[in-house]
Amino acid sequence: MKEIKTGVIGCGNISGTYLKNFRESFPFIRVEAVSDLDRARAEGRAAEFGVPRVLETAELLADPELELVVNLTVPAGHGPLNRAALEAGKHVYCEKPLALDRETGLALAGLARSKNLRLGGAPDTFLGAGYQTARRRLDEGLIGVPVAATAFMVCRGHESWHPAPDFYYKPGGGPLFDMGPYYLTALVYLLGPVARVTGLARASFPERTITSQPDAGQKIKVEVATHIIGGLEFASGALATLVTSFDVWGGQLPRLEVYGSEGSLSLPDPNRFAAPILHLPGGRGQSWSEIPLDPGYTANSRGLGTADLVRGLFEGRPHLASGELALHVLDIMQSILEAAASGRSVKLATACERPGRLDPDFK
Repeated sequence: MKEIKTGVIGCGNISGTYLKNFRESFPFIRVEAVSDLDRARAEGRAAEFGVPRVLETAELLADPELELVVNLTVPAGHGPLNRAALEAGKHVYCEKPLALDRETGLALAGLARSKNLRLGGAPDTFLGAGYQTARRRLDEGLIGVPVAATAFMVCRGHESWHPAPDFYYKPGGGPLFDMGPYYLTALVYLLGPVARVTGLARASFPERTITSQPDAGQKIKVEVATHIIGGLEFASGALATLVTSFDVWGGQLPRLEVYGSEGSLSLPDPNRFAAPILHLPGGRGQSWSEIPLDPGYTANSRGLGTADLVRGLFEGRPHLASGELALHVLDIMQSILEAAASGRSVKLATACERPGRLDPDFK
């Protein structure tokens, strides 16, 4: 099988999953080099996953043999490194968010088009069996015409478990930019692009205390909103409510539900590739029942979106976790915060095609 020589920038917490899946599930993504601001961390990942070279970021970007860059840095590094990689003639797949603001995202999309390069972005969890099944059943009319949806991501923040949680409370972090992409990508995948949003937001606590190792006891200054409520109006006319929060100790809320003219669907956590789907038919006296999942990816398959980008490149077809989709999600998030700051609804500056379904035989 044809291979693509790849460099991975950013060897933090999530990189192990990507590197493992590239090696074990998608070997046509041949990781030739890794880079990180902490060289020892890069060397550790290289040794763990048999990566031949550890390079400085500038060296990696300048290497003519590397055709694809996978950007797994913290959010502040996404926009600048994505641009540098595209300018160096590399295809790019980036962890979420695509950038910190829509203007940068628009520039990246334009640059990729002008250079005829592929640009893709996380999350790719919507390519898992859970949301692939949900999409098929929606398209078949299982619940009729979708009219509304709800999505909730509430927790107490990541300082209790993440080894370096500071960036979650800086620009590009917070519950909306960190976790919102999973929920918004799933909603756009199911319901299509968003046309207009409203928003409310606050930073409930001015600082956080780290309880995870190695920095337990240190304080983090909160620089972003940590409880955000968004109202979404889709181009289709459907309406949705999104709540993301790092201020809640616990709740009994659904992760994501879609309501149609003929019934309802209760869907998996969009941060996962699969979990049970429940269906409630329309009519009084009906009860919820579980829908069998279609065959597909059910384990933690991060990197699947990158693999589809590469296969799309080889096969001359669009990839599903596209830069266009990631840009639209970025635009939705920024627009919710702008609506919250202004007290007015905000029309989206971007749109995107609703991606198709992953080939059931994709490997």
